[in-house]
Amino acid sequence: MIKIAILGYGNIGRAAEEAIKAAPDMQLAGIYHHNDCLDCIDADVVLVATPTREVQKFATLLAARGICTVDSFDIHGQIWSLRSSLDAVCQANHSVSILSAGWDPGTDSMVRALLKAMAPKGLTYTNFGPGRSMGHTVAAKAIKGVKNALSMTIPLGTGIHRRMVYIELEDGADFKTVEAAILADDYFAHDETHVIPVDSVDALNNVAHGVNLVRSGVSGETHNQRFEFNMTINNPALTGQVMVSCARAAVRMRDRGEFGAKTMIELRPIDLLPGSTEQNIKALV
Repeated sequence: MIKIAILGYGNIGRAAEEAIKAAPDMQLAGIYHHNDCLDCIDADVVLVATPTREVQKFATLLAARGICTVDSFDIHGQIWSLRSSLDAVCQANHSVSILSAGWDPGTDSMVRALLKAMAPKGLTYTNFGPGRSMGHTVAAKAIKGVKNALSMTIPLGTGIHRRMVYIELEDGADFKTVEAAILADDYFAHDETHVIPVDSVDALNNVAHGVNLVRSGVSGETHNQRFEFNMTINNPALTGQVMVSCARAAVRMRDRGEFGAKTMIELRPIDLLPGSTEQNIKALV
């Protein structure tokens, strides 16, 4: 049995706990919070279910102890930098870190890679939502003066999105100051963003999300190849499940002596699955 601990117990941490309990080859080794002593963790893998901007700190500390980690870091432009930093720590301490293990980045990244292999020339558009973005919501909640927040992603087509950010203000907070801070945050600065004050975020809250991923391109010299991938999901449930599947892959990589930090497009898909290689090849190939 693979012993998995969870660090952080928000929406993703709770969903990961459910996925661990449903897995035939895993057992829960404990749930820890940000201020707990990490030295007492005894697990094969720790799921770092903290806010994205805290991932590097915790993943580095754990990898330095030789413990494998999985996170759902979701700032696309910073993934290579995080991978490079964690890779050095993992190589030195014989551990494995799988980063950005969610659905985007994560499983959608694998789909994009596969579609590019099928049509090397062309364009891919990833359209998110409509739905609740967990990373953007956490970023909005972290702004000074925000009591609670909900960030909804609205697809406009061809990979362009609108962010609708609903906020409850702390007593005495100035809306214009809070709005300016949200619009300046890197999570929101690159998209059309609207900040809307509301009396109750809980009255609006919904964890549904989805994606429409389209690639049009060329296979060899043949044009007009078109591929489309759609899904409608519960956001934290899918993220937690993907992290748990990646924990399985991390242990298998460690046991083969394949140390280092990896993104999901670098993994063997079969390592994500329970069961033997023979069973999965016979069932899926």
